Parts: sequence; structure tokens; C-alpha cells
Amino acid sequence: MPKGYWVSAYRTISDPEKLAAYNKLAGPAVRAGGGRPLARGGRVVAHDAGIAERTVLIEFDSFEQAVAAHESAAYQEALVALSDGVERDFRIVEGID
Repeated sequence: MPKGYWVSAYRTISDPEKLAAYNKLAGPAVRAGGGRPLARGGRVVAHDAGIAERTVLIEFDSFEQAVAAHESAAYQEALVALSDGVERDFRIVEGID
């Protein structure tokens, strides 16, 4: 079964306090949903139309698990805390089996 991944590329971070509040809630929500961080805020080299800002990659055992974790009440609470504190491109993608 192919794994699932959350890929977040932050275009701008306008409110670091909201991002910190989100991170405090999102970490436990992601772990509870079976997610494993593979990359989070390290060095980035961007090409083409990419933005060299914070990038996060989370791995799940399946695409369905990744979707369910995003829809969970705990993660939705984290999104409320984040609100308009960042502009990001967030995707859930299916891996190659």
C-alpha cells in the first residue's frame, strides 16, 4: 500500500506567534494520526517558481491515514490557532508503491 505524505511549503510567515501556537498543537495531532516528520524547517534550495521558505514533509503509512489525520478534530484545532498567520501551499500526496 502506498504511503501518504503531507507537503507544506510556506510562502510567508506573517505571525510567528500563531505559527508557534499551531506547532504546539499540530505536533501531537500529527503523531496521534500516525504521522512521522521527515523534514521540518531545515535548509531549502528553491528552483523554478519555488520559494525558499519553511518546508515540512510528514510521512504516513497510507494516503487514507494522511487524509484522516488532516480531518481529525485535533488537527483542525491546530488550524484554528494558525488561522491567517501564514500563507502556505499544503498538499496531501500519495507515494509510489
